Amino acid sequence: IKMPEDSGKELTMVTCSAPVNIAVIKYWGKRDEELILPINSSLSVTLHQDQLKTTTTVACSRLFQEDRIWLNGKEEDITQPRLQSCLREIRRLARKRRSDGEADVDTAGLSHKVHICSVNNFPTAAGLASSAAGYACLVYTLSRVMGVEGELSVVSRQGSGSACRSMHGGFVQWIMGQQGDGKDSLAQQVEPETHWPELRVLVLVVSAERKPVGSTSGMQTSVETSILLKHRADSVVPARMKEMIEAVHKRDFTAFAELTMKDSNQFHATCLDTYPPIFYLNDVSRCVINLVHRYNRHYRETKVAYTFDAGPNAVIYTLQQNVEEFVQVVKHFFPPETNGGQFLKGLPVAPTTLSEELKQAIGMEPMVKGICYIISTKAGPGPRVVEDPSEHLLGSDGLPKESA
Repeated sequence: IKMPEDSGKELTMVTCSAPVNIAVIKYWGKRDEELILPINSSLSVTLHQDQLKTTTTVACSRLFQEDRIWLNGKEEDITQPRLQSCLREIRRLARKRRSDGEADVDTAGLSHKVHICSVNNFPTAAGLASSAAGYACLVYTLSRVMGVEGELSVVSRQGSGSACRSMHGGFVQWIMGQQGDGKDSLAQQVEPETHWPELRVLVLVVSAERKPVGSTSGMQTSVETSILLKHRADSVVPARMKEMIEAVHKRDFTAFAELTMKDSNQFHATCLDTYPPIFYLNDVSRCVINLVHRYNRHYRETKVAYTFDAGPNAVIYTLQQNVEEFVQVVKHFFPPETNGGQFLKGLPVAPTTLSEELKQAIGMEPMVKGICYIISTKAGPGPRVVEDPSEHLLGSDGLPKESA
């Protein structure tokens, strides 16, 4: 349905994009399910939006009958509790700003309904942190439409815990906080993305299938049943956070890499310690772990690190000077299916040749089709407004454009 001709004035529309983040000190376990308050602090690297991002358009009009949302082309249920938390919280902050008499607020739209349209440029729920980018983008875009400023990571946290870390670029810590109301559980930038330009990231996509056990239910079971998880949160993570922040400040790759791998392994150990146990890693994941350790051992130096979230995909951290060789190593031991698609997406990586010595030192049987593709990327900035109106995902009628 087309709206009246003068509806240009009736419709407020903003489009923003937000990044994925990959934790190097893992978040696993909540102390408050409702507010999404974690049992430990965590630290992540925000990935560059040129490779991985969520884009969201929010339109606001007095002509809309109800709030509606479309995700990756399909209308979804707007009444989902975490979605409602974010909408309610942003509207509350907008009303508060208006009652505080902030002049620059466009208050007309506060009682209006919103239409939300969101797309990812990567597979959803494939263990690529889509909920983090999605909720960060939703909250950031809503805040722009409603003229809200302030601590937005506290709002996006209530959509998805890790989303609070996607509100900043570069290296970000989520401080667990102590208060019952969660006001002090927020994300802070440790260093901007420009701090460590040599750091590179490779996402090895093992499978683009949905994970068998979602993070929300998985971590709840872990909190209820894993003794190791409690030990981790109380006695391991606090010291690791300090060490990791220091490694980032000093750009100490060896310390960064070793902590990253140990913390990933401990997170998956707590999954195994959960009862019944949760398995996120598969045979391919374990082969990647093996490959990384053998590669590092050959050089007698920690050149490459892996980390895994709640799924089988490996995220590799390394320095620029090692990227070409390591990508070639991955191609050699996980030969891509020839028929097609690009095996390597994202930032270009020049092909190189491997020494026989290196291949023999690694000495693994190649595993055909183990890895679908590699996304080559780096650290990047936080959410941003997309200025080009042709990039809006909603049309002037407030409905998704065909392409969205």
